Amino acid sequence: MKPAPLRKFVPLFSRFRVAVVGDMMLDRYTWGRASRISPEAPVPIVVVERETESPGGAANVLRNVLALGAQAVAFGIVGADRRAEVLLRLLRTDGADTDGILTVGERPTTVKTRVIAGNQQIVRIDREDTAALPPDIQSQVEGKLLAAIRAKTVQAVIFEDYAKGLLTREMMQRVVDCAREHGSMVTLDPHPSHPFNLRGLHLMTPNRAEAFGLAGVYYQRAVLPLEKDAALLEVSARLRRDWGVDCLLITLGAGGMALFTDAAPPLHIPTRAREVFDVSGAGDTVTATCTLALLAGASPADSATLANHAAGVVVGKIGTVPIMADELIAALQEDE
Repeated sequence: MKPAPLRKFVPLFSRFRVAVVGDMMLDRYTWGRASRISPEAPVPIVVVERETESPGGAANVLRNVLALGAQAVAFGIVGADRRAEVLLRLLRTDGADTDGILTVGERPTTVKTRVIAGNQQIVRIDREDTAALPPDIQSQVEGKLLAAIRAKTVQAVIFEDYAKGLLTREMMQRVVDCAREHGSMVTLDPHPSHPFNLRGLHLMTPNRAEAFGLAGVYYQRAVLPLEKDAALLEVSARLRRDWGVDCLLITLGAGGMALFTDAAPPLHIPTRAREVFDVSGAGDTVTATCTLALLAGASPADSATLANHAAGVVVGKIGTVPIMADELIAALQEDE
């Protein structure tokens, strides 16, 4: 599959506005160096050199949509704290519409803090509340989202599920039904603890472990070529049957991706990554890129290939970093 024709889709991304719905987070990074072991415990001592903050979770999907040239509006919740102020400022600086984000005073903003020594992540510290949100808060988020779909101010909805208490099956199914009625595309990046079995999704993008979990199948290691991976073929068939999803794109880490649709046999797309420093956020990049490519008129196979190239770029960076449109075009040009 030659990548040259795929470049034509990237400039078209700017025509679209995407709603990103899900668990908004702030990613914090403590960067340093480690040259000795602590005398108090068998752990490295990290001498801090700098600290950075960036949007994470659903907010990173939003950031990828924006970096690829499209418009994006966020729907979710944050706490009434300094971390929320930082996250909202970062999103607005990137050009996001944050009117769909509600502040919930009794709930902290989700924060993931990663300590990095050199190029190696030493530890991750999570601050979060994963209890279900009060029904009135969920109703407010849903109402704002449905209004945008009915007004046709968004052409796609991306659900980004990190199981932090916002998304429910009932709420999501109502949104999917409304989007189908008004001609909007719906993508889900699922969480394995939520086998919602939604009907009417256009695209779902689990990784291999998530796909096995959602299908209720005991995890098995990958086998190549794809047609010999009986376990994955079974999982894909179950997911497409139970969820009724048009395009199922399963990411396989170093193995690339596998695409399943009604229109063509299963397709294996080998990874384009040349160096892998950090896989955090790569799934977010895949979800954003594939959704925009489908909106731009690319076939499912071409959309998956574009997403594969995008993921190959971001895993070569450290930290939660989005893919820029010019980076994606350059990656495609390099492989001509």
